[in-house]
Amino acid sequence: MNLFAYIFVLLAAMLWGTVGTTQTFLQADVSSVAVAGVRSAIGGGVLLLASLFLRKINFKSWSWKWTILAALTIALFQSLFFTSVRFTGVALGTVVTIGSSPVFSGLVEWAIWKRKPNRVWAIATALAIVGCVLLFVNRGEASINPIGILLALCAGLMFALYTNCSKRLTDKEDTLPAVAMTFTICALLLLPFSGDGVMWVFEGQNLIPMIFMGLVATSIAYLLFLGGLEKISSSSAVTLSLAEPLTAALLGVFLVNEYLSPTSWVGVVMLLGGIIVLTVGSRKSGVE
Repeated sequence: MNLFAYIFVLLAAMLWGTVGTTQTFLQADVSSVAVAGVRSAIGGGVLLLASLFLRKINFKSWSWKWTILAALTIALFQSLFFTSVRFTGVALGTVVTIGSSPVFSGLVEWAIWKRKPNRVWAIATALAIVGCVLLFVNRGEASINPIGILLALCAGLMFALYTNCSKRLTDKEDTLPAVAMTFTICALLLLPFSGDGVMWVFEGQNLIPMIFMGLVATSIAYLLFLGGLEKISSSSAVTLSLAEPLTAALLGVFLVNEYLSPTSWVGVVMLLGGIIVLTVGSRKSGVE
């Protein structure tokens, strides 16, 4: 078991957790799909140029099937999640999407790849999901809208499928070009549906936050995520990704002066506990 693989995935999730705070610095009133599309274009485009320069992509022998599946699932994940939030509110949409992802990932591994999740993963995932629910239970307006809940569940399934597809992709291709190709295609899928174009990026102070989200929260984050994913199971990686809402909540407290209730702090502790159980428990048992 490679401890660094777990650390890489945790760092990736922490970088994803900065996106919410970073978006507060955007001045223009643009759609979330437009932000996701431009973020993917910057992150994927820079890595694509680097991959071409280093001659790491052979288009004739490239694993197109897994790349297109990974790009499609991550594009659907972003679109479904942002749409679900409109129906349910940020708190409930985040809980259902992020909380359901580890469960879906374990089921996908079991059903498709015939890999049954272990007990350490089950305990860690249960702790982390409950912690995620407690973290958001008193935050934001929520509406129990069946359509919104369904969309959030679909988003959770898409992230689980993206992780599994990416693991198969990195079995065949290097991490750098794999991320580059996936997010370049993802941007091509998202931008036509953004409705806002790309010129808003150059208005006011929008450029710097978008560069940060593109290079740090996409390029570097997904390089770390896929780098760690090569050494651990998809289900473990998705459970560790619950560090994303944890990071977002703590950044909100310390940078934006948001308030966390005592219940939410219990959620923080349980989320941390789930991450520690998964990392330390898997290391001791010698499983991925």
